[in-house]
Amino acid sequence: MQIPARFLILATVLGLNVAFAQNTTTVPIPPASQWIPANEILTPPEPATPRINGPKVFGVRPGSPFLYTIPVSGQRPVAYSADNLPEGLTLNADNGRISGELTHAGSYDVLLHATNPAGTCERKFRIVCGDTIALTPPMGWSSWNCYLDHIDQNKITAIAQAMADTGLINYGFSYINIDDAWQGRRGGPFNAIQPDPVTFPDIAAMVKQIHSLGLKAGIYSTPWVTSYDGRIGGSSESADGAWDHAAMSKGPKNKKMLPFAIGNYTFYQQDAKQWAVWGFDYLKYDWNPNEKPETLAMADALKATGRDIIYSLSNGTPFKNLPDFHEAVNLWRISGDITDQWKSLIGNGMHKDNWAPFNQPGHYNDPDMMVIGTLSQGTGKLHPTRLTADEQFTHVSLWCLLGAPLILGNDLTQLDPFTKSLVTNTEVLDIDQDVLCKQATIVAEDKQAGTLVYAKPLEDGTWAVGLFNLGEVEGTVSVDWKALGQLSGKQTVRDLWRQKNLGVFDDRFSVRVHPHGVALVKIF
Repeated sequence: MQIPARFLILATVLGLNVAFAQNTTTVPIPPASQWIPANEILTPPEPATPRINGPKVFGVRPGSPFLYTIPVSGQRPVAYSADNLPEGLTLNADNGRISGELTHAGSYDVLLHATNPAGTCERKFRIVCGDTIALTPPMGWSSWNCYLDHIDQNKITAIAQAMADTGLINYGFSYINIDDAWQGRRGGPFNAIQPDPVTFPDIAAMVKQIHSLGLKAGIYSTPWVTSYDGRIGGSSESADGAWDHAAMSKGPKNKKMLPFAIGNYTFYQQDAKQWAVWGFDYLKYDWNPNEKPETLAMADALKATGRDIIYSLSNGTPFKNLPDFHEAVNLWRISGDITDQWKSLIGNGMHKDNWAPFNQPGHYNDPDMMVIGTLSQGTGKLHPTRLTADEQFTHVSLWCLLGAPLILGNDLTQLDPFTKSLVTNTEVLDIDQDVLCKQATIVAEDKQAGTLVYAKPLEDGTWAVGLFNLGEVEGTVSVDWKALGQLSGKQTVRDLWRQKNLGVFDDRFSVRVHPHGVALVKIF
């Protein structure tokens, strides 16, 4: 195939062809297989010099325990310091953990420093003590896509150790979340759900171990009588919370014993108190449909504990219900469960512009966990994701453009270099963690060709743009500056995956994109 070079010259973006006006000779386009070999790592190697990563802002409520680990990549060891830390907080210079308690609401501008044998760096960091937490989308890991219901305390602590050992903690990943299947019976001082004594013999010690790594811990529950996995839920037909596993697992014998329904007696306060005493920092609350009474009841119970606990709704919030409770929740599912297949990926993440106004600091649309790396979701056995390399670039690029929570679902003890490169690209992650927390929306679409362009304004006045090809053949995707608001004339375009500038373009940028692929760029 030949294309006149007065219309095209070739540059590499994700192994793609970038087009712009130029008068030279004809240039052949190489086959797609030469553009991006399977599992090619595009993220540049981590430099030895230190870099402070993660969010530029952090929210905490007055009186809540404060725990934040400064994420710094680069050569070890690292020495940490900070200017203007507010009274009540201290920084451990050896591990970068800020802890303590703020008693007064306010906004505090801090300057973080990191030094290692290769150099030094600094970064502005704002601590906001007020009513809103999770001022940027949460980043972490959840157990379901990896282990399904075959979880135990040893597996969870091994994943936490792997998050630290692989260096993911140095890029802002911080939550280790237990999904369904940890539950045993009600009991303890609050008559709250207790862990299965066989699989989780000391859940408080597990949380303490996670915290000792500078990470945070998450838990799972449901307001139903019984969870999706057939475990005890947050309500009961008995005042004491009694629950008959055999009866529930066999299905309802009468309408009053429906397992997937809200019981006559609820235990919001009891369960929330227990999670706070154990030290949990995140709750996934799972039922369908998510409705106002149960949502607000648990929101009040969590807040009353005095501990900051991220509040996540699952597994598919009706759009019509969202205005009733979105301000009381940190994130909510906007889709069904994802699988590691192209159709599921696109169905969960694409064409969600109607949800965009609700995405803002502290409150996020959640297209579900990420399905890259080694996981069990979809087949029940550990396997490499069934997404192609191009589809995985699309997956990570889209989630970051959407400003979505980045919750990994893969086995971190088997983290391969390609998967790690997908989730440690600092320029790509910065798009997700941008303090505006805007959700990208579609600014151009060709349904016949299967191409579309997502764009997202960033705090610094630049634009993050994803040029996607959802079709089955390679094709050209373009964005005009006029689609991005006030831009015009010559603009610099930067390839975010390869972290390099592509050049200056006038009024428009075009790129050849693989089937199911993406070019992720910044325009400034």
